[in-house]
Amino acid sequence: MKHNEIITAKQIILKLPNILFKLPRIIKGLKVADARNKKKPVGLGLCVEKSAKKNPQGFAIRYQERNITYQVFNEWSNKIARTLLSHDLQKGDCVAIMVENRPELLATVAACAKIGVISAMINTSQKGKILVHSLTIVKPKLIVVGEECYEAYEAIRDHIDIPCTHHFYLADTDTLTKIGHAPMHWKNLALIIQSQSGKRLPQVNHIYCDDPCFYVYTSGTTGLPKAVIFNHGRFMKAYGTFGHATVGLTVKDSMYVPLPFYHSTAMAICWGSILAGNATLIMARKFSVSRFWQDIRYYEATAFGYIGELCRYLIEQVPTQDDADHQIKIMLGNGLRPSIWKAFKQRFDVDRVCEFYASSEGNIGFSNVFNFDNTVGFAPYKYALIEYDKEREQPIKNAAGFLTTVAKGQSGLLLGEISDKSPFHGYTDSKKTQLTVLRNVFKTGDAWFNTGDLMRDMGFKHAQFVDRIGDTFRWKGENVSTTEIEMLIDDIEEVSESVVYGVEIPNTDGRAGMAQIRLTCDIADFNFSTFYRNLKNTVPQYAIPIFISLSKGIDITGTFKHKKSALKEIGFNIEKSDNPIYVLLPNTETYQPLCSKLQHHIHQGKYRY
Repeated sequence: MKHNEIITAKQIILKLPNILFKLPRIIKGLKVADARNKKKPVGLGLCVEKSAKKNPQGFAIRYQERNITYQVFNEWSNKIARTLLSHDLQKGDCVAIMVENRPELLATVAACAKIGVISAMINTSQKGKILVHSLTIVKPKLIVVGEECYEAYEAIRDHIDIPCTHHFYLADTDTLTKIGHAPMHWKNLALIIQSQSGKRLPQVNHIYCDDPCFYVYTSGTTGLPKAVIFNHGRFMKAYGTFGHATVGLTVKDSMYVPLPFYHSTAMAICWGSILAGNATLIMARKFSVSRFWQDIRYYEATAFGYIGELCRYLIEQVPTQDDADHQIKIMLGNGLRPSIWKAFKQRFDVDRVCEFYASSEGNIGFSNVFNFDNTVGFAPYKYALIEYDKEREQPIKNAAGFLTTVAKGQSGLLLGEISDKSPFHGYTDSKKTQLTVLRNVFKTGDAWFNTGDLMRDMGFKHAQFVDRIGDTFRWKGENVSTTEIEMLIDDIEEVSESVVYGVEIPNTDGRAGMAQIRLTCDIADFNFSTFYRNLKNTVPQYAIPIFISLSKGIDITGTFKHKKSALKEIGFNIEKSDNPIYVLLPNTETYQPLCSKLQHHIHQGKYRY
């Protein structure tokens, strides 16, 4: 770590005038975020209603050519909520939602939130076995599917236990003005809600901090996706900590969000910040590097949401004279790498980087309140960075049997103390919840949440993200579970065994997937094109391995775990590998042998990953 990245007392003092100016807002935000009062009505539904009351004619959402006011959005969500109630849904029931980024998605989520129904935010890139699993573990009583996800759901519909009467369809259009047509055996949600009232629902006053708001899915450290319980109290933490204390948008602001709303970054952090300021959400269907700045200028956005990969794509574009021709003053997100941080701010003339750290399931978060460079910011709750043995993949204990924190400037495993102030609500599976809890960490009887992330201590309760550990790696802004991909690869007929891990490609964020595979046939008889098609039918594009190493045997430990450390070290270096390596180049449909020339071109960035 560079010496000038350590935060000093002098730097804090220099920030004091700005901090004092923001202090009332920060105090308000922390007060709003404090959800320890179990009897106080809170939640996403009340936040939407508050914005509708304070800024009724202001735009809640701008999407393509659609401009939806807070008043219209609020009444729309009330109509959907009443429709759900008319189908016997009650507080605590689950509705699965498979809709890509468009206003219908948020209207449905807001409707569920107002009546205490839990929205299961299905990753719209899922299909096959993974989709079946994601739906099954949350036991939905009703499902809302957009036309864009219809085929993926229909392919697995027979494996899902949802009554035919509880299948709702949304045409891929402006359903407020064009109802569209629903397929056979589906109900048209846009048509049904027309007979419902848009008036306020009394249930919204009976939602409390511990009530689940939505399920978001994470790969965690092992296995298939886990459904993380994101309750209304956690939404209020995002609403208060980020919306009020950190970002501070107003009715004059609008935030451009091209991130998927099935992730908590967009759903809780970005949308929560927008609602806190009664500002406007500019919703993009998907991220497009060519349209990004065009959209920013067209909508006159003053802020945008990001993940690190997005920023790298933008800065890799050829510089133009109008790079700074926009009204952006704030960017909110996570994963902006130190290597491009200052260059990005300078080239695109962005004043504030509201970088944060949080996990969908975790109880600890950091926010860059003070606008320092190269940091995820400050954490208001108690955490610890402990010494960690990367080779053995376990925390290091001292002579007394407890764990030890790292020194300033060093990296360690991030733990969040589990307490009344920062509880850990975990997963829908209680056994998996307990696996992420460390006990007797610094004293007998204490409990801490293991984030699975390595962080560097920058001083003054600030940290810098370093890497993920264990059996999960991050690629294209998504967490990829190696166990999940191994299971799907092993299902392919010619594969006897596989081990999946993440490897670094120069000038990219995160780690690309690589799989070492033992075949049941000769290499000459193995069809790489068929192998790729099999993966494409079952695995999201971001999780398909970029590199394949064919091996006659895979090393395991005495406890039958794959030895991944050495494989990660070798990566796709053909000079260090004893096995033939194959690569999936961008925009291709099969793997080809990796040679020194191709390897050199990948290292030089000739191929864009």
